[in-house]
Amino acid sequence: MSDYWESVADKTQRIATPEQFEAAAYRLVTEQVLYAADIRSRVAYSLIDQFEREFRTVLVPLGVLVKVNRQLRYAYALPTHAKVSTATTEHTLLALVLRKIYDESAQAGQFNDDGEVLCDLIELEEKFRLATQRELPTGGRLEEAMRTMKRWGIAKSSKEEDAPDPDAANQPYVVVIRPAIADLLGESPLQRLALFGDPKTLPPLNEETEDAIGGDDEGDKP
Repeated sequence: MSDYWESVADKTQRIATPEQFEAAAYRLVTEQVLYAADIRSRVAYSLIDQFEREFRTVLVPLGVLVKVNRQLRYAYALPTHAKVSTATTEHTLLALVLRKIYDESAQAGQFNDDGEVLCDLIELEEKFRLATQRELPTGGRLEEAMRTMKRWGIAKSSKEEDAPDPDAANQPYVVVIRPAIADLLGESPLQRLALFGDPKTLPPLNEETEDAIGGDDEGDKP
């Protein structure tokens, strides 16, 4: 494989090194989404954008599809043989509610230049309660959930170094919902959200639910 990246690097007249290509491929697989808007991901995104076919050549045999959204400038990887893993009900519900909020805001044109939707905690709490008939986790539980959303590449806190400044008054931070959420969570997860919102179908909060989203702290992906 190193010989392959050597040949690809030659196409750049050695402006990019084989090691940079290898690092970009590894990060795409492990992080799932790379955004040009993130300072530490710009170089990797640029390589994938310019050499999408070459990255596909390497990763497709491993069961990973590579896709690039050039309008909103992000690249993402989709496993073709993803093992269904377990995600906590709490994290699953938060991801689904964030997708719902993203759709509603995007349809109204309420997103920034990077295709991100900003949601303050008051709105998130209300939308979460309406959609799930449960209370939004607070404090450390919410921060832990947001770390999981960031690991999945679908949302982050505005406290992050490269996130937009919070817009809402008296809010410690806002939730930045990222555009790849629409690619990683399709329509079927949203249909499942309706079931969660039905009190007759709600599982206990401490129950783990099988879902294609995420998993343990070792970095399971949607």
